[in-house]
Amino acid sequence: LPPAEAEALVRALQGTELRDIGGQGWLRQHEYVEKLNMHGILSASAGQEQLLTELLVTHAKIPVLIGELISVEIWKHKVFPVLCRLEDFKPRSTFPIYVVLHHEASIINLLETVFFYKEICDSAEDSVLDLIDYCHRKLTLLAARSTKAQAVTSAELRAEGVASPSSMQADPVPPQELQKQAETMEFEISLKALSVLRFITDQVESLPLSALTRMLNTHNLPCLLVELVEHCPWSCWEAGKLKKFENGTWHVVPPEDQVKMTKLDGQVWLALLNLLLSPECQRKYRFDGFNKSQLLKLRAFLTDVLIDQLPNLVEMQRFLSYLAVTEPAPPKKDLILEQVPIIWDHILKKNSGKWEAIAKHQVKHAFSPTEEELKFQARRWAQTYSLDMMEALAPDKPRCRVCGVEAAKRCSRCRNEWYCTRACQVQHWQKHKPACNLMA
Repeated sequence: LPPAEAEALVRALQGTELRDIGGQGWLRQHEYVEKLNMHGILSASAGQEQLLTELLVTHAKIPVLIGELISVEIWKHKVFPVLCRLEDFKPRSTFPIYVVLHHEASIINLLETVFFYKEICDSAEDSVLDLIDYCHRKLTLLAARSTKAQAVTSAELRAEGVASPSSMQADPVPPQELQKQAETMEFEISLKALSVLRFITDQVESLPLSALTRMLNTHNLPCLLVELVEHCPWSCWEAGKLKKFENGTWHVVPPEDQVKMTKLDGQVWLALLNLLLSPECQRKYRFDGFNKSQLLKLRAFLTDVLIDQLPNLVEMQRFLSYLAVTEPAPPKKDLILEQVPIIWDHILKKNSGKWEAIAKHQVKHAFSPTEEELKFQARRWAQTYSLDMMEALAPDKPRCRVCGVEAAKRCSRCRNEWYCTRACQVQHWQKHKPACNLMA
């Protein structure tokens, strides 16, 4: 994006009411977030994300993004299940609902891109407490889930037909299938939240005291991170082969790479280093019997191979050896006024008891578009999800929509679908025609 356009998009970011999710004003906000997200990823890959960071800090938009993140999370948990149970919920197209489900992923991805910078963490101000709570909820979900049974690749997600603009006029997807899609996305969102939390722990020296207390004692994040090291939800064994989740897909890991540390493994270990080795954190954390026994489990994972890949873990090894033979002093009880997060509670109190009314309002005004509205929105989505930009973001070459092999041709009308041969394009035409007519 040109600098002037990026600044205009950042300036235009604003919070929305839970009731307005899915409406026209909210969709414009989603477009702004999506464009900034794609711009952030491309800028980061080129090492030029400093401009976006400065704009978000200058215009104080990090608290706005955190508020929107929590708002759509509450919508998914409180309104979406009610909406799926409504008898008159028979959408012409499921893509508008997918956009709402995807909004949370777009925001957390944008935050992951920019939270590497200290000034972004500082500009979050009090809302960093809400973000810590959000990350804790996602990591708890990650630790509790059965990876083998529930984690699905993004390729399978797209294959279900909800995640692509070309599904806008396909047969409506049943509510149960929509809920399954939401659960699938939750896995990837949780992994992004892990990265954001690690970036927050990088700034333990400058975080408010309440943020440290919340991470260490209210949520006991060190023990939660030990759970993630133990159970490693982004890896699983299937048919005798080790699979690991990286860059949005599950990969079979060759035997020679099975002890190689992944980016997600590194995020957990770095967060633990930040939380356990900082003098301020050691002063505030309760090293009681349970916490101590949990932390000492890490010693079994600190092998020479692991330490060779992340040499800083030598300090962790020394600390755990010291912890094993000593009884650390209990934390000093400072008499302070503790801040508490307010965004989650504010949204819940404001909308408590109104979930069904909100769902019915959104079915009527947001998720039942007319033919003309659908055509208009299809054009907007086609502009937002710029194909050239999407191709630049994609780690792999495009695949044929029909047979899945590498593709070199695409529909000349809408330029949205890829095919390996003319025969595959002809075979898919009857399914693709309605969406092609909408987007061309």
